[in-house]
Amino acid sequence: MGVPASRISGWLPALPLFLCCCVFPLRVRASDEPPVQVEDLTLETIVVTATRVERSILDVAEAVSVIQQRRIRENAPALLAEMFRGVPGVYFQQTTPGQGIPIIRGLKGSQVLHRVDGMRLNNAFFRDAPNQYVGLVDPYAIDRTEIVRGSAPSLHGADAMGGVVEILTREPTVDRLRGAEGHLYGAYNSADSGLIARAEAVAGMSRSRLSGGATWQDYDDRRVGGGERVNYSGYRVQAADAKWLQDIGEKGEWMVSAQILEQPATPRVDELVPGYGQDSPSSARYEFRPNRRSFLHTRLRLEGASRWYRRFEAHLARQVITDDRLTQAYGSPEVATEFNASTLDGLTAQFNSPWGGSGQELVWGAEIYRDEVRSSRYLAPAYGETGTPVAARFPDGSTMDSAAVYALNHWVFGRLAVDAGLRYSRFEIALPATGEIPASRLEPTDLTGDVHFNFEVIPGTHLVANIGRGFRPPNIFDLASLGSRPGNRFNVPNPDLQPETVWSYDLGIKLWTSRWQLDAFAWYSDYRDKISSRFTGETTPEGRLVVRSDNLNEAVLYGLEAGLRFRASDGIEVYAVANYSRGEEQDPEGLTTPADRIPPLSGRFGLVWALPGRWRFEPFVDFAAKQDRLSPRDVEDPRIDPMGTQGWGTLNALVSWQASARLELGLKVTNLGDVRYREHGSGIEAPGRSVGAWFSLTL
Repeated sequence: MGVPASRISGWLPALPLFLCCCVFPLRVRASDEPPVQVEDLTLETIVVTATRVERSILDVAEAVSVIQQRRIRENAPALLAEMFRGVPGVYFQQTTPGQGIPIIRGLKGSQVLHRVDGMRLNNAFFRDAPNQYVGLVDPYAIDRTEIVRGSAPSLHGADAMGGVVEILTREPTVDRLRGAEGHLYGAYNSADSGLIARAEAVAGMSRSRLSGGATWQDYDDRRVGGGERVNYSGYRVQAADAKWLQDIGEKGEWMVSAQILEQPATPRVDELVPGYGQDSPSSARYEFRPNRRSFLHTRLRLEGASRWYRRFEAHLARQVITDDRLTQAYGSPEVATEFNASTLDGLTAQFNSPWGGSGQELVWGAEIYRDEVRSSRYLAPAYGETGTPVAARFPDGSTMDSAAVYALNHWVFGRLAVDAGLRYSRFEIALPATGEIPASRLEPTDLTGDVHFNFEVIPGTHLVANIGRGFRPPNIFDLASLGSRPGNRFNVPNPDLQPETVWSYDLGIKLWTSRWQLDAFAWYSDYRDKISSRFTGETTPEGRLVVRSDNLNEAVLYGLEAGLRFRASDGIEVYAVANYSRGEEQDPEGLTTPADRIPPLSGRFGLVWALPGRWRFEPFVDFAAKQDRLSPRDVEDPRIDPMGTQGWGTLNALVSWQASARLELGLKVTNLGDVRYREHGSGIEAPGRSVGAWFSLTL
């Protein structure tokens, strides 16, 4: 499935020529026009996710990465998760087109907290494995994404064990007190004949601003390296969003927003195409039909000057995720139609309170969430016929409620800044009785916390260290899921699970000057009471292996991650990213094996070149080494070659031209060598050679 290392090494002699061809014209061309700005990654970038306070990345102890909206426009991704390629500490995994996740420091799914505009995306049936839910957020409505790598429990709570992905959508802004403008975006990618269209508008009137937009995406079957098409890999996306901001006096703001995204019918490729070790596919039919996320959100923000708060912020939101499915086991005459939905309501309040002298600030607040799951399933001889009710994927009417209070304080002692915080969390999980389990109720509680140190060695150079204890209570998916799972498995419920915990440690250096930016970390995670699938020894009539979740193992994960950028001149930057992860897992009998689905050594390097004439050129190389340290679960997974995932490397380039103040055009060429490869743990091979084009027009 992958490309051998010998083929990668065969490209290396051509690589210097490739890069020299990019740089040489800079020395022979001249122009009086000002150069196009190189992306401001070596300039101050303000983040809010790590500390809930606006600070520069340099002043934040945590390992933080930011993906700006411009990067999304240039790359024209089908999914937001594709943008996690080439980010320090993060790896991209894709089970099927239309779905994809980030793996952060070896953790994934519900082991990482995902939020949208400050509210939880993680819900009661969010899997601790690859899932589709990040794919239900429109990448073309996003302003930026902030990624905290490492446990962040005090401010973010449950699930924030591997890190936090904060997705921030655009706020409506206009240049004039009264005015309006529109924006059109379109893109095409040849590997899947992908078409993307986005239209949006913003208007301002006195103290109000209103924006809205709609996105449409259509993809055909994917062409992989060598020209082969992958059946059942086409799908469509339709999305819309709106946001209203109203000023309240001089120091207040009220926001109301709505988002909706739907994938009407997305096939699951790894179920429909035979994988490693399979002579036939697991399913004759498997479609998410539909997958939908709707989100209604209001926010009140007040600025103050009292001793009690500098800023107060309250959020109230409802998220409904629909996870309906149409499935038919291979060789079975019956079609299953599923209806699954999570309704997640959340209320949060937070104060930022300065106290105790210059530089000190206390961030404190409370959160309440309630999640209700509805689920039903019907079997019929053919799709569209009236079905017979059978056991649902989840107990219908299950609920998962939570309440938490938290506080984190910021101290400054000369050149040393310290942040320390605690959070108390309480959960109530109720499972109605079904034919498989009796009614049960769990009430896990936990006290979690973290400490962060940031020492300024010299201006622009900081040594940082972070320690945190995160936890994840078992959710309704872990406790009570009944149904097919990837890898030809069938999951049965276990309502007796206990929470997982992770102790996370890292040590890093952050170096920012006018020419250099370095972000390098060594990290270590101690993972206890890990919820894992255990084979029961039984099989279903269709031949699937029956598994159930248990608090089975302990795992140790560790690694290195680094990102470097060098501004060679006003018009050119060189950058490199490298990630290395390793993990061991120990079962109750003391047997130690490689940890599950650990990414290989991987990264990206390239340059950004701002040419005269408002041109911008970015050639880059993505790569990953072979991963043959496989867990027993990996070896049995039809998505993973039991001999190991082969290493690979691709040549790519982005070109953009600012044709006018309102029009920008772009070209994207990826996998120039048409390499056939699979990213480790993914259920489908990556796209082959693809040529794409995009435009961005302000009206």
